[in-house]
Amino acid sequence: GVICLGCVIQGETRHFDYICSGVTQGITDLNLKYNIPFIFGVLTTLNEEQARERAGGKHGNKGVEAAVTAVRMIALQKEMAENSEDPLFLN
Repeated sequence: GVICLGCVIQGETRHFDYICSGVTQGITDLNLKYNIPFIFGVLTTLNEEQARERAGGKHGNKGVEAAVTAVRMIALQKEMAENSEDPLFLN
């Protein structure tokens, strides 16, 4: 699996919206193209303080959460491959 980590902080223009949309679409496209999980671990915040709170502060650690999700998705993918004859799940 691939864990996509990053942080986009709101500025004074609409550029934030375009970047967030592009990042989200890019990670979605990767998930559709490849048979491995790409985990969305990108913070979208209004300021640096919010980013720090979500990266190990009072709102948890979104990087750790993304890593746990990756491990779980890989395990689920393996389980599905073992129990399916569908070529989508075969390596």
